Amino acid sequence: MRQAVAILAVGLGFGLIAPAAAQEASPGRYSMQKSETGLARLDTETGEVTLCQEKGGELICRMAADERAAFERELDLLTSRIEALEKAVESGETAAEPALPDDEEIDRAMSIMERMMRKFMGIVKEFEDKGSDSADEGENLPQKT
Repeated sequence: MRQAVAILAVGLGFGLIAPAAAQEASPGRYSMQKSETGLARLDTETGEVTLCQEKGGELICRMAADERAAFERELDLLTSRIEALEKAVESGETAAEPALPDDEEIDRAMSIMERMMRKFMGIVKEFEDKGSDSADEGENLPQKT
């Protein structure tokens, strides 16, 4: 735990130093700094700190303990959800079907739609009447010859 806190402090320190370095050159997503046990890799987008060590000419990186625990919890949660879904499929269960509206709800919806259509048709009728009135007025005007 003490080591994880030290690494986090080092990572945060590098996070404060990184903006100054960023002005000089555009760094990538990760910032790497030497630590007591190898390297600390800071993900500049997420803030995650990963411990890296060189073994056999390869750089091997592992998540910090706190991040690993959160990862394990999420993995366990997803595993249990998958198992529950697989059991539901095996037993033939399906997703709950949405409840259909009852007659009262249908009647209410139809009543609302009917009132809306009647008002709309009334507006259309007004426009038709105004259009025919102006057309009638145009017939009574003298024609230019």
